[in-house]
Amino acid sequence: MRAVTKNLRILAGAPLAAAALIALTAGSASAAIPVNKPMSGKATYYTDAGYGACGTRIDASSQLLVAVPRSWWTAANPNNDPVCKGISVKVTYQGKTITVPVKDQCPSCDSTHIDLSQPAFAKLAPLGQGVINGLTWQFVKSSGGKTIALSEPVTGSTLG
Repeated sequence: MRAVTKNLRILAGAPLAAAALIALTAGSASAAIPVNKPMSGKATYYTDAGYGACGTRIDASSQLLVAVPRSWWTAANPNNDPVCKGISVKVTYQGKTITVPVKDQCPSCDSTHIDLSQPAFAKLAPLGQGVINGLTWQFVKSSGGKTIALSEPVTGSTLG
């Protein structure tokens, strides 16, 4: 009788434990991305084509996108990482600002170094410059092609 009672408690607690695990996982992974926190750093550019770390086809020679440092990725499988789910990077340099979606990972970049696609870099500085030092960048939440503040609710009216 004791074993049956123990098994019933385990079975009854399993759904609650699973729900708690899902809630904790979703919250902690999202919390690891410092959305709307400006950082100082540098940018380079790249022109690779193929599949980006988020699992979608990219062409960094023709698309506006960014590869962010490996240190900001939290999931074992990059395709499922929160940084790939509606996160963009807003970059400001010498009075110019662009916002580009995260589509790739830069394994060799330190935590404040981003790798922009060639056309994104060209919107901020001449390609011959090669490296943009002294820029500011931040992760921002994006949805439906619009950048939204993290505190704003994602609803039909916000996306409209």
